[in-house]
Amino acid sequence: MIIDCHGHYTTAPEPHQAFREQQISLFNNGSSEQADLPNISDDMIRESIEKNQLKLLRERGADMTIFSPRASAMAHHIGDGKVSRQWTAACNDLIHRVVTLYPEYFIGVCQLPQSPGIPISDSIAELERCITELGFIGCNLNPDPSGGHWTSAPLTDKSWYPFYEKMVELDVPAMIHVSGSCNPNFHATGAHYINADTTAFMQFIEGDLFKDFPELRFIIPHGGGAVPYHWGRYRGLADMLKRPPLPEHVMKNVYFDTCVYHQPGIDLLFEVIDIDNILFGSEMVGAVRGIDPETGFYFDDTKRYIDALDIPAEDKNKVFELNARRVYPRLDESLKKRGL
Repeated sequence: MIIDCHGHYTTAPEPHQAFREQQISLFNNGSSEQADLPNISDDMIRESIEKNQLKLLRERGADMTIFSPRASAMAHHIGDGKVSRQWTAACNDLIHRVVTLYPEYFIGVCQLPQSPGIPISDSIAELERCITELGFIGCNLNPDPSGGHWTSAPLTDKSWYPFYEKMVELDVPAMIHVSGSCNPNFHATGAHYINADTTAFMQFIEGDLFKDFPELRFIIPHGGGAVPYHWGRYRGLADMLKRPPLPEHVMKNVYFDTCVYHQPGIDLLFEVIDIDNILFGSEMVGAVRGIDPETGFYFDDTKRYIDALDIPAEDKNKVFELNARRVYPRLDESLKKRGL
């Protein structure tokens, strides 16, 4: 079985975005009214999924996508806590509808109603709702709700601990994933995303989070940002900072996906990072949607890169399936119920 750990609903029906625009307009005009929830039919969802994510999933030979709301649209820096809660619930409910229509192909991961200055404990209720009521298997955690200004405390700060306690209680991982950038210095997908992935890893090196939460699990997407490609730097910094070696200090709890859009990058990722710490991901219909003129194939057809690796079949099986089932126990439980 081939499980894509990184998929977003980037093709949601137009009324969903119209609802968001109404939300923002009401907030900007000082209105206390809530936007009207959009009227989205099942047929609209089917059209948006079957012509896009489901079509590519089948064409590229994968079986299931761990699916979440569009990351760049989380936009926690827009509006206030009330706006974010309504938007988050609408996004998560829409993912639930996709999963209900296509349970063999998609399983849900939720966004959170994070907003600058609002304690992360305010996100616990939505996490619990999505896991226990909607059957989701994890969450996307934004380390920078400010949208590129980095006003939040590091992920190792104890202000995050109430949320981590709930993650451990529910036995769910989080993908570290920022949203859109409101800072013109940082292009959202080309700079802000990769910066955040790298920053999160360095925060884990500097702190002792996993001493306090040895069962906590994070996926750092986009191939781990700059980390695998500067592995010697991070090993050296850990040594200089008197931190334990990375395999015991960080890598028992942190995993990277394969959203790296060229063969040499994938080759290096697999050469540097232990096979048990890599999960297949593509983020298809996401940040990089075009065809690579050098190969004639889509940049985000990452399965093709892994297929080309000269590694044992059992290692490919770990990356394509077994690691995801281990990192997402609720996914494993769901698949076992279906006899898979």
